[in-house]
Amino acid sequence: MIEIRNKKQCNGCHACASVCPKQCITMSADEEGFLYPKIDAAACTNCGLCEKICPVLHKNNAGGNNPVSYAAYNTDESVRLESSSGGLFTLFATAIIKRGGAVFGASFNERFEVVHTYAENVEELAKFRGSKYVQSTIGDSYKQAETFLKQGRWVLFTGTPCQIGGLYAYLKKEYETLVTQDIICHGVPSPLVWKKYLQYHARGRKIISARCRDKRDGWSSYRYTMVYDNGEEYSELSANDMMSHMFLSNLCLRPSCYDCAFKTKNRQSDFTLADYWGINAEHPELNDNKGINLLLLHTPKGIRLFEEIQTSTVCRQTDVDKAISHNPSAICSSPLPKKRTAFMRDARRMNFGKLHAKYYTKRPKLLGYLAAIKRKLFH
Repeated sequence: MIEIRNKKQCNGCHACASVCPKQCITMSADEEGFLYPKIDAAACTNCGLCEKICPVLHKNNAGGNNPVSYAAYNTDESVRLESSSGGLFTLFATAIIKRGGAVFGASFNERFEVVHTYAENVEELAKFRGSKYVQSTIGDSYKQAETFLKQGRWVLFTGTPCQIGGLYAYLKKEYETLVTQDIICHGVPSPLVWKKYLQYHARGRKIISARCRDKRDGWSSYRYTMVYDNGEEYSELSANDMMSHMFLSNLCLRPSCYDCAFKTKNRQSDFTLADYWGINAEHPELNDNKGINLLLLHTPKGIRLFEEIQTSTVCRQTDVDKAISHNPSAICSSPLPKKRTAFMRDARRMNFGKLHAKYYTKRPKLLGYLAAIKRKLFH
């Protein structure tokens, strides 16, 4: 029976809950809003499968050579502007759907909780575009992906590196028709903090749209934007947004994100997509401030799929080590702030505005530091 004694050792990937033959493991939110396995001891037969497949306890070291890396963006400008970075995801996903496949990714539900689901046509891909700064609930996505794979269908499964690790651990075998894509992840914020953020801005109105990377002012000055049912809108530059402050200062990340087991240049995934921070230092001719992907190709399968879509991109091959030097989250975990415990304790009991006032508005040096980080990333 798997037992979580140290929350840093559980990334919430859902592999254990998905594999349990008696379905006696459920994913339950703790006081910070993060999901952890909860076991019905009376139903458990001690088969040990949950422990055997845990991707943290039994790491799959990808190894291999350096990934082939590119700076690239989608030539379809409308898709690119709707995307957080360069819009490459839509090209990869469309290629899989054209093969009769399914694409799995993170989307908002009607309550703007982040959940994993799948799409089987190009029109549905829009729900996956754009960043969602909360870890998605996997639910039955591993099982559904396995069903499609056993039917001989192509599957593109996207997620955080730990979720990709969870998928491979659950499947326990290779599938020729499976393609996986992960991201360079800073860390996943608390769903509790995200919920309080939404409630603070709703103020009795119904939110009908939320975007964490609205690029109306450009990629380098993205906004957090919400639209309400009465036609009103909240839109603030990330440098001034309260949720952005909490995310970038690491105060509300999942405990496992401070010691991530999946931070590495060589990944389990077939390819990695991220923002190409530092583009002006490496390929300034590509930067039109509309968004550029860093693409890391880890496997021959990933390389072949990119070759299939490459004519729909503008791209330059790039030095992977230089690219990662501008995006250190690829290989380095976020540092654990000293006030993280106090912050999350206050997050459970305080109004969102008061929480921000306590930890941020009285700390101008911190806000200046966050602004400096952003300037460094883009210039």
